[in-house]
Amino acid sequence: MKKLYLYLLASALLSIVVLGWLIDTFNQQAFSPDDNFMWQRNITGGFIKQLERQPAKLRASFANTISQEFSLDVSYRDGQSLALPSELKDEMFTPQGLLLEDEIGFYLLKSSKNLMPDYVELRLTKPEQEQNSDVLLTLLFYSGVCTFMWFILSPLAKRLNVLTSKAKQFAAGDFSARIEPNHFTYIKDVELTFNGMASKIEKLMAENKLMASSLSHDIRTPVACMRFALDAAIDEPDNKKVNEILLRMEKDLDQMEDMLKSYLSFATLEQKSHLLNFETTQASHYLHDVSLQIQPKLQKAELSLLKELNAKFEITADLHWLARAITNLLSNACDFATKHIQISSYYDSQYIYIEIEDDGPGIAPENWHKVFSPFFQEENHRNRAGKSYGLGLAIVSKVVDWHHGKVSVSQSESLGGAKFTLQLPKKSN
Repeated sequence: MKKLYLYLLASALLSIVVLGWLIDTFNQQAFSPDDNFMWQRNITGGFIKQLERQPAKLRASFANTISQEFSLDVSYRDGQSLALPSELKDEMFTPQGLLLEDEIGFYLLKSSKNLMPDYVELRLTKPEQEQNSDVLLTLLFYSGVCTFMWFILSPLAKRLNVLTSKAKQFAAGDFSARIEPNHFTYIKDVELTFNGMASKIEKLMAENKLMASSLSHDIRTPVACMRFALDAAIDEPDNKKVNEILLRMEKDLDQMEDMLKSYLSFATLEQKSHLLNFETTQASHYLHDVSLQIQPKLQKAELSLLKELNAKFEITADLHWLARAITNLLSNACDFATKHIQISSYYDSQYIYIEIEDDGPGIAPENWHKVFSPFFQEENHRNRAGKSYGLGLAIVSKVVDWHHGKVSVSQSESLGGAKFTLQLPKKSN
């Protein structure tokens, strides 16, 4: 919007200066007072000659008489009260006299050596042609200003129409509607904000649609199991077996509860993005403390955690959510590693890198771009962890996106399994 303000200010100043100069030049060429008052100059010259023949005491009354008889606005003035520079006073003694202008119109001042320091003042009526030209020039001035403003504002109107059209298109259900970038726009920030908003809404709608379809698909299995178990419990006469069926049903209910809790937690995750609290801490100590959170799981799976943590840099992030992302990756590595997991960190001039590797089966290269999508699980990994619903890596992707970073997956060169790399800017905003 700053660009728009600057253009409006520049156009207003430019139009006033340029148009004012053009109109002033035209006005000077179109009207020359020296050419329009020749006969008044001649009359004043003759009047001065008549005054010179009159006694000094009678000159003022003679001037009044001439003014009344000839209907001229002429008067005899005392030169002592005339406040003019000497250069202008000298012009009164020329044949043309001194022509001046005030808010009423023009007036001619003439004198002679015999009348010094007194002078004659003849009030002149502004020619009709000039009055009409003033109105015309005023109209031309405002027309020119409007033309300048239209020239500046027409691109804004066009871009606002594009924005309105895309907004209506988006509201009608076309979530792919975006505003094409244009260099000749004053509202680039608004357009980029609209595109960002549209992308976020489109992503949320896609995730909600995927979550609804995944939930409806995944919940069928425990519901079907409970239906079969309930039918079996109704027909079973043995109370001991009925109790066993009820225990299985309880496990199915626990599974459903865990599933719904995970799905609802992911669905409300985006609402927490504006609550981030960025802090700065020493990176190696922070990563060491985060890795301690999965120590019980490491011991249970009899896995060793290798650490290569650079102690020479700090990390700025929402430490709670970043820890959530790292523990998700470490927990995921625990589910697939056989003996070793490794966490390492390093940095360059712009970014901080955190890598988590394992010696498990890894992820197929054709699925590297899919693993961060919600509810995605490789076929050979399904049901590896009893309470896995394909949301752990999706949460990691969201957290990294909140920090304006990137997350990627590849194959570990040292351990042979999967390697997840978090790339975060040194100063997150």
